[in-house]
Amino acid sequence: MKKDKAGCDGKTCLLCRLSLKEWAPAVALQRKNFILNKGETLFTEGDKVNGIYFIYEGRMKVHKHWGTEKELIVRFAQKGDIVGHRGMGGPEQLYPVSATALEQVKVCFIEMDFFQTSLKINHDLLYELMLFYAQELQSSEKHMRNLAHMSVKGRMANALILLRQKFGFNKDGFIDLPLSKQDFASYIGATYETTFRILNELIEERLVAVSGKHFTILNEAKLLRLTEIT
Repeated sequence: MKKDKAGCDGKTCLLCRLSLKEWAPAVALQRKNFILNKGETLFTEGDKVNGIYFIYEGRMKVHKHWGTEKELIVRFAQKGDIVGHRGMGGPEQLYPVSATALEQVKVCFIEMDFFQTSLKINHDLLYELMLFYAQELQSSEKHMRNLAHMSVKGRMANALILLRQKFGFNKDGFIDLPLSKQDFASYIGATYETTFRILNELIEERLVAVSGKHFTILNEAKLLRLTEIT
């Protein structure tokens, strides 16, 4: 991770957008900007919490250990998203997840003490963060429910729909997030072998299409039916 001399535009992240105008100079003074290369880790599960990160450019995966050697991807984050917030408020002040760059990523770092002070002063920021936590809690609960009760095929269909909703399609008609088969397996909580087999079934059924690391949806209505839990 290296320093980003160009910095950010002061408009993209939650902190910059929702802070009082009078607070902007303090934010500009406190923030630090960094660049990560693809595959570089921003923080690792179990590290001591030192602050909050806002993504200014690029995309990351947020993941955690699942069993002894497995990884579970909790979510994907992109421009404007916050990462590192899961370490707030815990008694041990340790990050419960890791964050790794999927491509070159630019982040804005804010130390925890200053961020907490910002929440006390900027009520719009505090309110928006509260809504964000509520939405993420709902998403996490659904994700765990799906792991317990939904078939792998259903989880795969659900994952593709969620990725399409978050990232949209690129100009070539694929979901705008290149993803390795291993990362896709980690996102749906399945082995690589099972993921490969089920994905081929969806391709044969003409519900999805795949080109390298690029996925697209051919029949979303049928994918939605696969996500129904009976």
